Amino acid sequence: MKYLDLSLALPEENLALDEALVDQCDEEGGGGVLRFWESKQHFVVVGYSNQIDEEVRVEDCREKTIPILRRCSGGGTVLQGPGCLNYTLAFPIGDSSELQTVTGTNRFVMNKHRDILTILLGTSVEVLGHTDLALNHLKFSGNAQRRKRRTLLFHGTFLLHFELRLVGELLRLPSKQPAYRESRSHEKFLVNLGIPAPTVKSALKKGWNVSEQLQLAPLERMKQLVIDKYANAAWTACR
Repeated sequence: MKYLDLSLALPEENLALDEALVDQCDEEGGGGVLRFWESKQHFVVVGYSNQIDEEVRVEDCREKTIPILRRCSGGGTVLQGPGCLNYTLAFPIGDSSELQTVTGTNRFVMNKHRDILTILLGTSVEVLGHTDLALNHLKFSGNAQRRKRRTLLFHGTFLLHFELRLVGELLRLPSKQPAYRESRSHEKFLVNLGIPAPTVKSALKKGWNVSEQLQLAPLERMKQLVIDKYANAAWTACR
């Protein structure tokens, strides 16, 4: 597995590059990629099957000129922006028994990240609600996946120094909530880790045994995906 630390200028580009990486892995093979990125601007991104009006305070987003986009993976709706570190894993499924199903893959990746973050933070980290990481039942990481024939995309967020107040202003309570949330507001449910992004990146690279940098990112494929999907209003509104 190689790593790519690349944050692009536009939200649409960052979402498209995740999909381009898994497409490249599916077509060309290889050991996969671990990518890191952060957005300099706030934007909302809904999961592939989410209904925008049910998950997002659309009028508030318009008033604040916050874009609303859709990603190619499942999971819930999130607010992106400064202080939120994103990671992307694009790698082959292969013959690994752990990666043959959605549930098995969730368990494999989340348990690895739980162990990495427990060591980094020096305190117990929990996997809750299938794909959340939490401290004392407060969520700091949400995750999702998309599967292709030979490869999978698994990506997620780490709240480090994020403006949590904005989440409640721009997102409704999710239509599907894990039991441990107990209908808490966003501000009472989420927590920042308060550590530098390079510290988390270093820990994840070590945990995934990644040292070599990816030299050629699929930027042309990314640009085409922006045109076809991520900057296309029909794609965003498709559910």
